[in-house]
Amino acid sequence: MRDVLQTEELEVPEGITIEIKSRVIKVTGPRGTLTKNVRHVDMDIRVVKTKKSSKVTLAVWQGGRKHVACLRTIRSLINNMVIGVTKGFLYKMRAVYAHFPINAIIQDSGNAIEIRNFLGEKTVRHVKMLNGVCISESKAQKDELILEGNDIENVSQSAASIQGACRVRNKDIRKFLDGIYVSDRTTITQE
Repeated sequence: MRDVLQTEELEVPEGITIEIKSRVIKVTGPRGTLTKNVRHVDMDIRVVKTKKSSKVTLAVWQGGRKHVACLRTIRSLINNMVIGVTKGFLYKMRAVYAHFPINAIIQDSGNAIEIRNFLGEKTVRHVKMLNGVCISESKAQKDELILEGNDIENVSQSAASIQGACRVRNKDIRKFLDGIYVSDRTTITQE
């Protein structure tokens, strides 16, 4: 059954400016600016400003079940952009190995990583970080990588690319558990 109108609202914190023009959302905060194009989703997106605060309202008219589900998705996207420009996103990854120590070398001043000696293989794996993502080695923990960035999609995709580069092929994956895995997801600035 179609609903006549479904809405979602998102409060905008102080110090954040959100501009919306023809479903292109631009969020500016202390850590920088993020832009997202959501023209593929048919909905009303407006910034309602009052004297004290401002909020983003999302509305879907005559939407089916799947269409209404997009409301919460876009609201979460904007919320993640707000968190990104205020706190930033930090993913921790750990190298796990049973015998051959995985050698991860950071290149291009944190824009790429080179993985050597995975399962004792001679092949060298190169993974480039996506735009705005910086990778570094942890000072506190051995075999730990730290990925930082403002855009959660780029940070998580870069982590997935590293994990995907270290997939075990032609062996029993229950026994060969070697790889580089995400161990922690958090924000750069903690409260």
